Amino acid sequence: MADTPYAPSRIRALPSWLLGRAAARGHRLVAEALAAEGLRMMHHAVLAAVAELGPVSQAELGRTLAIDPKDMVAVVNDLQRDGLVTRTPDPGDRRKNAVEISADGRRRLRRTQRLGDEANAELTAALTPAERAQLIDLLTRIARPAE
Repeated sequence: MADTPYAPSRIRALPSWLLGRAAARGHRLVAEALAAEGLRMMHHAVLAAVAELGPVSQAELGRTLAIDPKDMVAVVNDLQRDGLVTRTPDPGDRRKNAVEISADGRRRLRRTQRLGDEANAELTAALTPAERAQLIDLLTRIARPAE
């Protein structure tokens, strides 16, 4: 990889270093794919969460995704401006906003999910389907050891 910084051979053999390089490549591939649809990764994550959880309060969305409230307001503003979500007063508490995905948001999410899948396929192109499944299992066990 031309964009990989130099590291001594012992370091290059460490799982932590390899995971970091793989994560950086995956992030770049997915970010580039989402940019083709005019979305940044955080916007895509919020849109996907709204589709899965919505209607959901902005505050709950921020807590669920661990996004700072100020950043969440900016992301939801962007998504609403682009017609991808709607924000209405929460019927249970008028002081809160309920965020829901729009029909345009669902269409955009389907496209960005497909593009993300394609980027992940490119990331794991050197692996067989069985190796991909094994990689996902191994990474899950590393990322969430208590489960």
